[in-house]
Amino acid sequence: MKTELDTLATAPYVRIADELKASPHLAPWHPAVGIAPTLSDAELVTLAVMSVLLGYTSERRWLRRAAREFRHLFPYLPQQSGYNKRLRNASKLVKHIIRLLAPDTPLWSDDVWAVDSTPVGCGCSRETAKRSDLAGWAEYGYCASHSRYFCGLRLHLVCTLGGLPILFALTGAKADERETLRDMLAAAPEVTTTHPRQTIIGDKNYYGRDFERDFTERHLELLRPARKGEPEEAGAHLFKPLRQVIESINQTFKGQLDLERHGGRTPAGVIVRVLTRISALTAAIWLNDKTGQPAKRSLVAFDH
Repeated sequence: MKTELDTLATAPYVRIADELKASPHLAPWHPAVGIAPTLSDAELVTLAVMSVLLGYTSERRWLRRAAREFRHLFPYLPQQSGYNKRLRNASKLVKHIIRLLAPDTPLWSDDVWAVDSTPVGCGCSRETAKRSDLAGWAEYGYCASHSRYFCGLRLHLVCTLGGLPILFALTGAKADERETLRDMLAAAPEVTTTHPRQTIIGDKNYYGRDFERDFTERHLELLRPARKGEPEEAGAHLFKPLRQVIESINQTFKGQLDLERHGGRTPAGVIVRVLTRISALTAAIWLNDKTGQPAKRSLVAFDH
């Protein structure tokens, strides 16, 4: 078990450290004058990824365990407040690490993607919604998949059928899924350029003449179930099992990576915690591929 956990820490750390050495501008800002951080940025991100994969939603509990069991890998560990502050400032780096690791897996070249959104709760009471620092961003919305209202955000995700995150966005609960997908594609033109004629599978909410014309102009093919009054397309019987694949990926985020137990109370805190969970899944798929595991999305090897 110790060997597996050491591999979990060492492999991402080396990859992140090499990238920071080649592109130092990716590192979070540090004062030019003063004491240099004892914990490097690569160690910081590695610690965050490990905490998610090992199932820790409390930073204090995670740092206590790291101090007991991983001192040989992380000689210096900050207090919880310092760790939290540095992690919130490292969102840009965490996002880059996702884009660094994802193309380094065979799943990146898959020619079919799935798109969906899932709730990210940020409070359960009206008073919480009104007084929270997230007020104005977090909203009351409805999740048709679970037939429930919730207060919070939505994580919009484009991923391969193997679960590898390709594009993602965090929006208010009432954001239009179609417009969000358009924005995601527009924000990363290099991704669609390197995946011509890509097929994207969505649910019934991804519809509209202008929306579908936009996909055609981007040389993308959109597949979705027929809405009421529309004729069924060929292969419609395949949508139900594919929908189950998408729900399974969402469940990985919620059931195993504790997406809805992020603990963020400010926009910066929520963003970095959601990004850390996306980076953890990406890192797990990347590491499973490098170690020759048959199930790339499996987190069993990290369940200690």
